[in-house]
Amino acid sequence: MVVGFSESINVWLIWMLPFIGAAAMPAIAKGSKKARDYIAVGFALASAISAATLIPVGLAGHEIHSQIPWISSIGLKAGVLADPLAILMTNIVAWIAFLIFVYSVGYMHGDKDLTRYWFFMLFFIGSMQLIVISDNLLMVFFGWEGVGLASFALIAFWYHDRKKDYVGVEGHRAAGIPMWTAPTHAGMKAFLMTRAGDVMMLAGMFLIFANAGTFGFKELVADQTWAQNMAAQNLLVPAAVLLFGGAVGKSAQFPLNEWLLEAMTGPTSVSALIHAATMVKAGVFLVARIGPLFFALSALNTGQFFEVVAWTGAITAFLLATQALVSPEIKKVLAYSTGSQIGYMMMGIGIAGLSLNFTDGYTAGFFHLMSHAMFKASLFMGAGALLHTVHSRFMTDMGGLRKQMPKTYIFMLLAALSLAGAPLFTSGFWSKDAIFAAVLESGYQYSWGLFAMAVIVAVMTAFYTFRMIGMAFFGNKSKHVEKMEQEGHHVHEVSAVMWAPFAILAVASIAVGVVGFMFEEQLHELFSEYLRESFAIEAPHEAAAGDGSSGRVFLNLNPIAAAASVGAFGVGGALGFVFYVARKADPEAVGRNVVTHGLWKFLYNRWYLNSALYWGGVIGPLAIYRFLWRYFESTVVDGINPAFQGAMAGMSKLVKVSQTGVTQTYLFVFGVGIMIVVMLLLL
Repeated sequence: MVVGFSESINVWLIWMLPFIGAAAMPAIAKGSKKARDYIAVGFALASAISAATLIPVGLAGHEIHSQIPWISSIGLKAGVLADPLAILMTNIVAWIAFLIFVYSVGYMHGDKDLTRYWFFMLFFIGSMQLIVISDNLLMVFFGWEGVGLASFALIAFWYHDRKKDYVGVEGHRAAGIPMWTAPTHAGMKAFLMTRAGDVMMLAGMFLIFANAGTFGFKELVADQTWAQNMAAQNLLVPAAVLLFGGAVGKSAQFPLNEWLLEAMTGPTSVSALIHAATMVKAGVFLVARIGPLFFALSALNTGQFFEVVAWTGAITAFLLATQALVSPEIKKVLAYSTGSQIGYMMMGIGIAGLSLNFTDGYTAGFFHLMSHAMFKASLFMGAGALLHTVHSRFMTDMGGLRKQMPKTYIFMLLAALSLAGAPLFTSGFWSKDAIFAAVLESGYQYSWGLFAMAVIVAVMTAFYTFRMIGMAFFGNKSKHVEKMEQEGHHVHEVSAVMWAPFAILAVASIAVGVVGFMFEEQLHELFSEYLRESFAIEAPHEAAAGDGSSGRVFLNLNPIAAAASVGAFGVGGALGFVFYVARKADPEAVGRNVVTHGLWKFLYNRWYLNSALYWGGVIGPLAIYRFLWRYFESTVVDGINPAFQGAMAGMSKLVKVSQTGVTQTYLFVFGVGIMIVVMLLLL
C-alpha cells in the first residue's frame, strides 16, 4: 500500500538515523569521548528498533510504500519500499550491526581515531539500509556508492600502514607480485575493483531508464512494455547482466573477487560488519530484488541472465573454497569462506530462474543469506577476540587456546558447526541443503554440474572450518603464545562486551537450526505469497513442476540432497578433525611430495589470479604508457612542440597589434563586422 511520509516515518528513519548519528559524531566527541561511544551504539539501536516495528507487516505479507517529490523535471520520486524481502533484510542488517557496534566498544577501546571510526560505521549502516529500503534503482545506487566510500575508509582505517596491520605473509610473492598488503593499498584496491562493477551497474540502470522512463521497481513491474521493446532490440538480457555486474563487484564474485582478501586490513569489527553481514550481501540482495522481475519476463527469454548468475556463483564458491584450504591467516580463511558462501547464495537465486518452481531456489538463496550473516559475523568477532588476545593474525601463532579462552572457543565452535553444515541442528545445514535440493529439482539441463560443484565446495568448507578451529584451539601452545607468557602477557578471555555479541549470534544460528525445517517452510510460504502478489509468479509455475517436494522424506528433505549434505560434512569434517583437532596425522607430511606441494603452492598463490590482475591491469598498462612516452611523446610530440609554440607566438604578436585599447577602433571593427554579415545575408 502507498502511504504518506508521516504514516511511514519509521521506515524512513531506518536509514536516516544512522546518517544523523554520523553527522553528529564530531560534535559529540568534542563534548565527551565516552558519550560519543554510547551514543553511536544508541543510534544503531534506534535504527534496529525502527526496523523491528516492521516485522508484523512483513510476516503478514503486507508492504509499506511511501514516496515524496524528488526530481520533478523527469517525474522522479524518492521513496521507500518495505515489502517482506526488504523487511527481513533490513532487520538482519540492523540487528547484526547493533551487536557489532556493542562489540566495537570493547574491541576498539583506546583507539585514538574512534570519532572517525564511528562516523564511517554509521555512514555505512545508513547507506546499506538505503540500498535495502529504496523503491527505485537510482536511490539504490546512491546507497551503493555510499557503502563503497565507507568501506574504502574503513578498510584503510589504520592508514599509517604499520606492519602489524598488513595482511599476507611478508616476503611472499607470486609471479613477481607481492602478496602482502598495506591497509591504504587494500582500501584503494577495494575501491577501484568495486567501481568496475558499479560502472556496469550504472550502464544497466540507464539502459532500462532509457526504455522505461523510470527507475522505480513498482513501475517496472506494472508496465512491462519497456521489457518487450528491449527484448526486441536484444538489450534486455545485457541490461540484466550489467546490473548483475554491480552485484559481482560488491559481493566479491569472480572475476572481481580479489579485493575481498586484502580488505582484512581493516579492524575485525569492520570485517564482521562489511564482509559478513552487510556490504558483501548487498549484491545478493540486489539480485534478489531484480530476480523476480526478470523471471516474470521469462517469456522474453531471460533464462541466460539466471545462467550467468548461477554459474558465477558456482565458480566463485569453488575458487575461493580451494584457497581457504591453505591460508595461514584466520581472517583470510573467513574472507575466502565469505566469498565462497555468497557463491552458494547466487547459485540458489540463479537456479530459481532456471526452474519452473522459482520460489524454491529463491527461498534457499535468501535463507542461506540469513544463516550466513549470523554465523559468519559471529566467527569474525570470535576471530577478533583471538587477535585481540594473541596479537597475531596467524593461526600458527595460536594453538591450545580453548583452556584460556573457553567462551570464545565454545561460541566459535557453534558458529563453525553452522558454517560446516553439521546435520539437523545448525542453520547452515538447512540453508545449504535447501540450495542442493533446489538445484536437483530444478529440471535445469546442467543441474548435475552445479550440484557436483556445490557438494565439493561443502566438503572443502567442512575441512577448512575444522582446520581453523583445530589450529586456533587445539594442540600445544605456539611458540608465540609461550613467548608472550614468558614476557608477562597473560592469555585470557575477552570481556563480556566482546564475547556476548558473538555468543548471541552463535546461539541464534543453532536455534534456527533446531527448528530449521519449520523455519524454511515458513520462509517459503512468506516468499510464495510475496512473489505472487508483487510479481504475479503464480502457483501454475509450481504445479507444472509438481509440488516441488516429490521424493522428499523425513522433515521434507530431498534424500539425495540430504545424503550429499551429510556426506560432505562427514568427509570434510573427518579429514579436518584427523589432521588438525586430534592431530593423528601430519598435514606437512602429506604436502612433501611433488604433486601435493605443487597443488598447495598453486592454491597458496591464489591460482595466480591476483598476479594476473596486477600484470594485466597495472604493470602491463604502465609499461605501454612508458613506451609511448619514451618513443612517441618525448620524441615526436616534443619535437613538434617548438615549431608549434613558435607559430602560436607569431599569431599572438599579430593579434596583439590589433589590440590598441582605443574604444573608437573597437567600435569601427565591430561596425565593419556587422556590415559584412549583413552583406552576406543579402547575397
